[in-house]
Amino acid sequence: MDYEHKPEGYYDNIRHEMIKYLPDNPKKIIDIGCGNGAFANMLKEKTGAEAWGIEYMDDEAQIAKEKLHKVFSGKCEDYLDELPDGYFDVVYFNDVLEHLVDPYMVLEKVKHKLTPTGVVISSIPNVRYYGTFLKVLFKKEWKYEGHGVMDKTHLRFFTGKSIRRMYEELGYSVLTHEGINRSKSIRPYLYNIPLLFSHLDIRYPQYATVATFKN
Repeated sequence: MDYEHKPEGYYDNIRHEMIKYLPDNPKKIIDIGCGNGAFANMLKEKTGAEAWGIEYMDDEAQIAKEKLHKVFSGKCEDYLDELPDGYFDVVYFNDVLEHLVDPYMVLEKVKHKLTPTGVVISSIPNVRYYGTFLKVLFKKEWKYEGHGVMDKTHLRFFTGKSIRRMYEELGYSVLTHEGINRSKSIRPYLYNIPLLFSHLDIRYPQYATVATFKN
């Protein structure tokens, strides 16, 4: 997979729009797909929580190790069984699940790593985003790109509806599920006129989801 040729800033991106989903007073956080640890380190400084990370790219993981309490380098699937059960108040997946061969298996294992009040917080691209969806519909085009919704390293594709279904079929309770980073373009609204504005989900390139699991 072409993870070495991502655009500048890909691995040190602080997802400010994902901070609002953080619960109050978390004690232990793990950021799966933590890059160089910038986001998890910011959460650590903000909350005083113990912050862990897992990062596929070893160079980035080594940088993250200087910032976080514990970091694993490699595929997250290789380390899930090593994580302590019932330990984390927050598990973040910021644009990670779509890169995995089996995100369902990963979420199945992760739910047992949560404290009784713990949450999984994810950002997942929306394949129905108007810029992608219209290319498929009108241009008959399915073209992979270097980043974004059609990132060539994505192995899975989701809609807002299928994201919610994935969590619920795994036994999670979805607390929050909403589109994020809404397009400022007027085009999604124009396309919705003949549809009586029933497809406004095409405005969003990603969905943020907060879910919990009760044993």
